[in-house]
Amino acid sequence: MAEVAAHAQVGRQTVSNAINSPELLRPETLARVRAAIEELGYRPHAAARSLRRRESRTIGYALEPSIAGRSNAVHDRFLHALTEAADAVGHRLLVFPAATAEQEIQRYDQLLREQAVDAFVLDRTRTADPRHRWLHDNGVPFVAFGRSWGEEGFGDWVDVDGSAGTEAATEHLATAGHALIGLLGWPQDSDAGEDRAAGWRRVLERRGLPLTGLRAAAVNSAEDARRATRELLEREVTAIVALSDTLALGCYDVLRERGLRPGDDVAVTGFDDSPIAALLDPALSSVEQPLEQVAQDCVRLLLARLADPQRASEQRLLTPRLIVRQSSQQSSQQSSQQGSQRSSR
Repeated sequence: MAEVAAHAQVGRQTVSNAINSPELLRPETLARVRAAIEELGYRPHAAARSLRRRESRTIGYALEPSIAGRSNAVHDRFLHALTEAADAVGHRLLVFPAATAEQEIQRYDQLLREQAVDAFVLDRTRTADPRHRWLHDNGVPFVAFGRSWGEEGFGDWVDVDGSAGTEAATEHLATAGHALIGLLGWPQDSDAGEDRAAGWRRVLERRGLPLTGLRAAAVNSAEDARRATRELLEREVTAIVALSDTLALGCYDVLRERGLRPGDDVAVTGFDDSPIAALLDPALSSVEQPLEQVAQDCVRLLLARLADPQRASEQRLLTPRLIVRQSSQQSSQQSSQQGSQRSSR
């Protein structure tokens, strides 16, 4: 900076103003400093600036432990998208492990005391989430991927409308002629699961189709999904809406055990459009979440919060889209014939 100042025949503060507050300088002075910067190839020292401003330009993100048998494809994709979105605006992502909300809060406190991060991105939100309250009470900037369930106006968040996703999948199956559409869902204590289940319920109620007894619950594992799928098949469903691709995988296993083929005998849809969805045989119809847009919006809201801590909270609900593949492309005539065959057995 001293070399630029000498070259442009101005003081060091003028060079600093040219970089950080150009509106303070006269146009001719600003042009002279910028010409010197360009000629000398000067770039601000990011680390030095961060130390001076007491900013780390780093965002904290807690990663849940990997569990055998459970897919983290959605969170992996979101993590990559978040890293890229942060990098695009000159920030880094600091990833740390935390198995529980309590552990995560402890790490928040540690990282803030070390001045290692400026803010946090949360995901896997739930009702009365203690992380929201702790960050809010301590005046720490944060944004959540997922609603602050039960406190819709609490903090900034970006979420995907799971209800709209399952509604699109169920409507697709009903339009194909299916009258008995089962839901392969999560236990009812899951806020995101209940949100997704609402879309399935809306379509059946709107079309006057039966829904009593057509819902089976499983934790997000293929093994538990197999048990729940057997329950649905006993009720003679001709189509199954699974709340995740992992659950859909368990559904595929049971259908094959019984000599049935997804799409031909029982239509199946998943949720998340994980990489394996297009590779299955038959390829799985699945609801795709706009995770890249979620990550970009999270970073945008976080930067706005850092710039103005007193701004009003902002929330964004993004619409997913159904990717239709062979697992649900059964014709109305086939569905009607197979429904009659099931009733006669």
